[in-house]
This record gives sequence, C-alpha cells and structure tokens, in this order.
Amino acid sequence: MWAEILVIVIKVVVVSSVLLTLVPIMVWVERRGAAMIQDRLGPNRVGPFGLLQPIVDAVKLITKEDLTPSGVKGVDRLLYLLAPSIALVVAISVFIAVPFGFDPGLKLFGHAIDGFIVAPNLNLGILYIFAIASLGVYSVVLAGWASNNKYSLMGGIRASAQMVSYELAMTISVVGVLMVSGSFGLQDVVLHQSGTWFGFIPRWNVFPQIIGAITFIVAAFAETNRLPFDLVEAEAELVVGYHTEYSSMRFAAFFMSEYVNMVTASSLIVILFFGGWTLPGFATPAGWLGALVSIGIFAVKVAFFLWFFVWVRWTLPRFRFDQLMALGWKTMIPLAVLNFLLVGAGMALRNL
Repeated sequence: MWAEILVIVIKVVVVSSVLLTLVPIMVWVERRGAAMIQDRLGPNRVGPFGLLQPIVDAVKLITKEDLTPSGVKGVDRLLYLLAPSIALVVAISVFIAVPFGFDPGLKLFGHAIDGFIVAPNLNLGILYIFAIASLGVYSVVLAGWASNNKYSLMGGIRASAQMVSYELAMTISVVGVLMVSGSFGLQDVVLHQSGTWFGFIPRWNVFPQIIGAITFIVAAFAETNRLPFDLVEAEAELVVGYHTEYSSMRFAAFFMSEYVNMVTASSLIVILFFGGWTLPGFATPAGWLGALVSIGIFAVKVAFFLWFFVWVRWTLPRFRFDQLMALGWKTMIPLAVLNFLLVGAGMALRNL
C-alpha cells in the first residue's frame, strides 16, 4: 500500500511541476509567436531572444501589491479569494488523469506504473476529465459575482453561458471515439489507434471521424477562452472581464489556469484523434527507453497543437456574442450528433 501511495505522490509531483513549468515557456512562445505573425520584435531584451522574460514577469506578479477592494463596493472576500484557487486546482486536477506514455510492464519500487497515468488506472478516465473540467465554470462565475463589479459580473455571465454551451458539443463529439474503442479508458483509446489502414494510413480517429475531430478542436478553443472565443475577457468591451478586480498572484492563478487548460486540451486532441504516443509503423522499445520514446512522441504532437492555439489566436478576429452562441447551439452540437450517428451506422454495417 505504501509503495502504491509513494508512486502516485511522485507522479503527481513530477507531472504538476512539469505542467507549471510549461506555463512560462508557453508565455514566451505566445509572445514571440504573436510578434512573428504580426511582424513585430516581441521580447528581446532580457536574456537571449528574450528567454528570461517570463521569469521577469513572474517576479513582477509576485512582488506586485495584492489589492482587495473594500468599502461600499467591497468584495465578498471568501468567494473572491476562492475563485482563483478553484481555477488552478481544477486545471491541474484534470491534467493528472491524462496518460502521456505507455509501457504495461514498467515498474517503480516494484509497483506497476499503469501506463504513466498519474491517478490510478481509471477505466472511466474520460468521464473523470469531463466531470472535473466542468467545475472550472464555478471559478469564473464566482470571480465575476464576488468582485462586486458590473464588468466582472458581465464577464462571469458570458463565461458560464459559453462554457456550458460548448461543453455539450465537446462531450458529444467524443461519443464516436468511445464507441469504436469500446472503452472509457484513455489508454484503450490510444491503443485502438495503433497500426495502419492499407499499409500507410494511420488508424487515427481523425480520418474516419473528421467531423468529430473538428468539432472537438473548435469546442476546445471555446472551453479555454481563446480567440476567436475570448468573449469571457473581451478587453475592448469589459475591461478584462471576470478578473477585472484581481491583481498580483491572484490574477496570475487565472492566467496560469488558462495555459494549463491549453496543455490539457492539446493532450486530449492528441489522445482522442491523433494516436496519442503511437506512430504508424514504429514499434516502441520496451522498458524505460520505450517509455521515454513514447513520451517524446506524445510531447511533439502536443507541442504542435499548442502552437496551433497560438497561431489561431493571433490570426482570427473575435466573434460577436450572438455569433458565438449560435455557432455552439445551431452548428457545433448538430455536427457532433451527426458524427456519432455516422459512426454508429458504420459500425452497424460492418457487423452485418
């Protein structure tokens, strides 16, 4: 029992540390990427190529005065302080159930690592992820309401409407993947995509379920509040949305949760539709070498989609709110339903 607990603690600490380290890296990538796309210089003063700029930003946020509005227009202090904590805890809790490498025989302290999933091997892994991720809406709603600021409240209301709407499309778009894999476990979803069709086409779900893949990716942008779906913040309209009254590390907690959610969304896209840590025609070595290779393959795929998030943000304009809601309810949900109906029909024909 103690060995099992120790393995879980080590995995949680390591993965959480790596995840939080990715936040300043992605901040630098985003700022340099935005500069490149818009023909600007970007950070280039602190360290070579501005690589130390995220550290300077972190120091600034840590040392900045932490203000809590008081007086007549004071905040609901308990909920005001609780909101950023919920945002960050939920973001990390979702990612720790994401498998990012696989070797069924690998052991640590004589205990099986269960395919490098941080939590114990969850047969209902995708349900756990969606259940915990849905709690993220509470952080933005509480932040908007507890701030006692009309701009914050409007941002929180927009956030709740947007996130609930696109959660439906995201959830339904995954049904087809679960049907063909016959399991709720993310490891089984990845292993189902190993091999090729006709000797050269990867068995990735993105090819037979392109509608579901596009729906999931678009919904992931909406769930992470990234352009063109950043109506939650909408700086030109709502100052900075639900975190208008936040400063210092409380604001940083919301900022960090957004990037952690980007990593989680990119990981789920790779696992559900792009083969996870597998490559067609490539046999992963056994043991620790195979585990490191599989993690490397997974990391490269996730890095591509993280860059895709940055690319889209600095390329496309923002939707109007009525356009955003119409897209979610009138287009995305019907497409997600169509995807799993087509998958069901295909499975029925195959079994005739």
